[in-house]
Amino acid sequence: MDLNVWTEELRQLVNIDCGTGTLTGVAEVADILLSLWEKAGWQGKKIDLGASVGPGVLVTNKPHATHFDVLLVGHLDTVFPAGTVAQRPMRQDDTRIYGPGSSDMKSGLLNILWAMRGMAKSDLQRLSIGIAMNPDEETGSVHSRQWLAELAERSRYVLVCEAARADGSLVNARKGLASYELTFSGVAAHAGNDPEKGRSAIAALAHSILAINQLADPERGTTLNVGVVSGGDAANIVASWAKAEVDLRFWENSEDQRVHNALLALCQQGFMEGVTTTITRRNHKPAMAVSAQTRALMAIVERAGEFENVAISWKAVGGGSDANFIAALGIPTLDGFGPVGAGFHSPEEYLEIASIEPRIRLLRRVVSML
Repeated sequence: MDLNVWTEELRQLVNIDCGTGTLTGVAEVADILLSLWEKAGWQGKKIDLGASVGPGVLVTNKPHATHFDVLLVGHLDTVFPAGTVAQRPMRQDDTRIYGPGSSDMKSGLLNILWAMRGMAKSDLQRLSIGIAMNPDEETGSVHSRQWLAELAERSRYVLVCEAARADGSLVNARKGLASYELTFSGVAAHAGNDPEKGRSAIAALAHSILAINQLADPERGTTLNVGVVSGGDAANIVASWAKAEVDLRFWENSEDQRVHNALLALCQQGFMEGVTTTITRRNHKPAMAVSAQTRALMAIVERAGEFENVAISWKAVGGGSDANFIAALGIPTLDGFGPVGAGFHSPEEYLEIASIEPRIRLLRRVVSML
């Protein structure tokens, strides 16, 4: 492969501000990729997922197929706000490429394209292959989840092409996650003249943090984090309102249900007399667990690694992806087929240049063996 061409194609994608909320940027990335796929001879179309997000993209070698032997999944959006590219556009040194979304996950999208560009004609004739690119993975795939689920349910296997881990591992399990917003409504009063007439929403919030932390089970990998708090209007006013944002992570979906029920019960009971608490679940992804069918798919990947002389190792990770809810549908799903990278969601994000070509070969080989 011509790594210089690959790198320039990546530069086009990275040097566009395309945080989930930057709809024009997401649409621009979609247009570039759709054009590249069409030049490669594949059939593609943009998918309208509503006015709140950019478009999705669906590409296939057999546009009239009713099923896919394999569905390759990636996301178009990043977590970074508009203006990030101007501050730190894509750059590279001898071993790494840096830039917003370079590993999460513009390089994964590009590796799908390059892997399929080099597929043998006999494999393309034999296999029905779908490529789905959604615009809102970084905010939970709220608008694209149903579309992805419908495609996945028509597929034998799903390979998600997020970056491989820093040590080169592919991903066979991911923690599930949920995020909650708690709103506390109290009674305002003058903090000096008659504080006894007030009911502090902030005090209730403080009590809630202690109670929420007790729901964690570190031995089972169940963690809760009250990561954002706000409330009150002035230091001399008993706070009439407060808010908290809570992050839940779990390996076992039964733990998700336990904590969810416990949170609902705690909020219904309240944390302080005179203060009411409402709870809203903002985001949710089930845990991605390894099934017998997934293990069979892992064996195929391991054989492909032997063919291509790419070492295969597996890792269970705490972060979620679209693989979580696809795997929960009962479809054999694996993740991490992009180049090796790390520093996701930070200015230190990078991908390892030496991993680009081997990971393209690996993905192509895996698909050819399905």
